[in-house]
Amino acid sequence: MSLKFLGIAGGIFVSFWVFGVVQERLFKGTFGPENERFTFVMTLLSVNQLASLIYSYCMLKIRGGTSEARVPAVYRLSIALTFALAMVASFMALHWVSYPAQVLAKSAKPIPVLLMGILLGNKSYHVARYVMVLLIVSGICLFMYRDDKAGDGEVSVGMGELLLALSLLMDGLYNSLQERIMSRQPIKSDQFMFDITQSSFFLLTISSLYSGELLQFTSFIAKYPSALLQVLLVSVTSALGQFCIYKCITEYGTLTTSIITTTRKFFTVFSSILIFGHVLRGRQWVGIVLVFAGLLLDIYYGKSKKPSATSRK
Repeated sequence: MSLKFLGIAGGIFVSFWVFGVVQERLFKGTFGPENERFTFVMTLLSVNQLASLIYSYCMLKIRGGTSEARVPAVYRLSIALTFALAMVASFMALHWVSYPAQVLAKSAKPIPVLLMGILLGNKSYHVARYVMVLLIVSGICLFMYRDDKAGDGEVSVGMGELLLALSLLMDGLYNSLQERIMSRQPIKSDQFMFDITQSSFFLLTISSLYSGELLQFTSFIAKYPSALLQVLLVSVTSALGQFCIYKCITEYGTLTTSIITTTRKFFTVFSSILIFGHVLRGRQWVGIVLVFAGLLLDIYYGKSKKPSATSRK
């Protein structure tokens, strides 16, 4: 095991561990004597995308400039929109669910990708992929099930769960659109990342300006400067994590990267439970085991062989 591999794998673990801890602290914590909450999701994501845009621009310059093959404008806007909606819904869900719940729900990303492949791409999959779906769905249901609502006969689905479902749906559309454009013309991964990140950055920035959120964010940061450090940490660690994932894919392949990122999620969930004192029931531990068993099965029977720098956490 080389030092280079340890450095890349360690970079993925550390950057996304810091990302997860700071993200949960930012959205779950309070600021000042009035216990104000940070709610500026679009502006945070705009800063996040700016960091990724700077990174992808530097990668393009190192490689030798912009490629001739670019993502068409219609696809660029469509992919950026689905990406922005997925991320906004995922971040907003933290106001209602814990970070471990968010991580586990987002681990179900192969499910909408599989469904979109069947519905839009006329694809067929190994039976193990359907077993993977069953394991992940069962695990998430066990983890998210609300005992306090069960006795009332109510449907135990809240705003957090609905936002995570929307995020997963957008993830599925995002991947389907990405596969479609990549199958039509060969585009360098760093060029693809730059085009999509540029569009999503402008989309999120315009949205935060139009809604007035950017002005509110500026006032909040002026009042609580410590929040700015957390925002910058979330953005920088996200960009660094993506850089390490990109390096891992190009150096060691998608299978190794999938194993590392799945292990990282497992580690992040347990870190969040320990740091923030989340109390889990027995069935929730069973749910965690089922979800990660499904993810490992997905890795083993994964069909994707093509490296992509647009993989997300």
